[in-house]
Amino acid sequence: MRLDLPQPKPPVESVTPMINVVFLLLIFFLMTATIAPPAPFEVEPPQAEAEPASTETPDTLHLAADGRMAFGEARGEAALDAAADASLGANLGAGQGAPLALRADAGMEAAALARVLSRLGERGVTRADIVVSGR
Repeated sequence: MRLDLPQPKPPVESVTPMINVVFLLLIFFLMTATIAPPAPFEVEPPQAEAEPASTETPDTLHLAADGRMAFGEARGEAALDAAADASLGANLGAGQGAPLALRADAGMEAAALARVLSRLGERGVTRADIVVSGR
């Protein structure tokens, strides 16, 4: 009598090396990614008595005490134009839309801030929030 030997099963491949590679890639991308762009220059926002309601967004117009302005990659007068364009673009689809966020230095004179707000108004910006820090 002749008995057939059972066929050997192919070995099951381990998924452990693939999991290791996925985790290494995840760690690599987390370490090299830029979550939020860095501020163009150091600004100390004014203090507020209550908890600040407005938050800084990536589309924030930065105003230094010495008059420098930055919005994204734009600097100076180009920053005002870029901020106005971004604000008006955001306001088209949502009626009034979200206000433009201004991160002004606490040492900036009120008259200089008023001039910047006036220049933004000339470009069509109707709403702006100043980013403050809580005590």
